[in-house]
Amino acid sequence: MVNLDWCKKQIGGISLIEKKQHLSESYLREAYDSFDACLKNTGKWKVITGYYSCYNALYSILMKCGIKSEIHDCSIKLMILFDFSDTEIKFLEDLKRKKINAQYYLREVNLDDVSKVKNFILRCELILNDLNDDVINQVRERLDE
Repeated sequence: MVNLDWCKKQIGGISLIEKKQHLSESYLREAYDSFDACLKNTGKWKVITGYYSCYNALYSILMKCGIKSEIHDCSIKLMILFDFSDTEIKFLEDLKRKKINAQYYLREVNLDDVSKVKNFILRCELILNDLNDDVINQVRERLDE
């Protein structure tokens, strides 16, 4: 896994921007839209839409905090700033790996348990609800170190 210092130095890596509440809300809606598609899809598309459900939910947190990251590994690395568990981080890393295998290497993959995707989205919503200006400022300060 990449480290935050590396991510900060990359074009499209981690950068602080203006807080974007409207984009945060849009990404969360997109997470649920992707989840609806995940429920209807099978095979590789179930995995791909499942991954984007989770990724968009995570990105909604980043947008609320004014953190931009166009590199998925860097976005996932930022989960440590929001007290996601090791299990939750590993879940998203594994799902990303499955998505890559399905999308780019045309391997047969399956999403075994869509309830884990739903739980991840709900966890992101809980974090979003707990984000206030003080917490956001602390997260931004940690990134600015």
